Amino acid sequence: MRAVILAGGKGRRLHPYTAVFPKPLMPLGDRPILEVVVRQLKDAGFTRLTLAVGHLAGLIEAYFGDGRRFGVRIDYSIETEPLGTAGPLSLLSEIDSDFLVMNGDVLTDLDFAALHAAHRASNAIGTIAVCEKTIDITLGVVQVDPASHVVAYHEKPTQQFLVSTGIYFFRPQVLRHLVHGQRCDLPDLIRRLMLAGEHVHGHRFDGYWLDIGRPEDYEQAAEAVANGGLDAIVRGAMSDRASLIS
Repeated sequence: MRAVILAGGKGRRLHPYTAVFPKPLMPLGDRPILEVVVRQLKDAGFTRLTLAVGHLAGLIEAYFGDGRRFGVRIDYSIETEPLGTAGPLSLLSEIDSDFLVMNGDVLTDLDFAALHAAHRASNAIGTIAVCEKTIDITLGVVQVDPASHVVAYHEKPTQQFLVSTGIYFFRPQVLRHLVHGQRCDLPDLIRRLMLAGEHVHGHRFDGYWLDIGRPEDYEQAAEAVANGGLDAIVRGAMSDRASLIS
């Protein structure tokens, strides 16, 4: 089973740290977040990982090498110019079965086997792992009618949305909707698929998920790891879950 890990972004929201250090190598406990991801995927049954790299790619390659010490095969898809989050997929070769795509800075206890099973059962061209997120609005929200009469006033409301976790399963046919070497982001690819009449499935996930993209999110993850709250995730303890290749 093959997975593509998106690890080529510049991590602008984590500047100045990521000016000289790629975001996927930001440490959590005694290892980088990307190593956490690699070990989870290995334990879930993935044997080949492709790291889509660009910004400071040499540091990532130097750390992970060919993947042998992690028990997987690692190869690299190197961007000479930024291609977005979906564009790197257009550079892939030897794709003849379902493959996973995920961001390299996601901390989660998602059951990858369950995601793959849901993807196969849906017969969709693509499946997005989604979770419910509560957004706190820290302002008073006012609604007015066309005559500018105030019709509602909600002080600091909360709203709930289903959001993408940045984790996908795709069938190989998805590559037909990309142009080789042309920039494209995953939200644009999903919209392109829907406009083409393709079925895209949403797999609901209720576990732990954190996109370590902002300083406050990184601090939250680092604190949780320091306190041992995410030890099972960081140590790659996925043995209680079904392997994708079992």
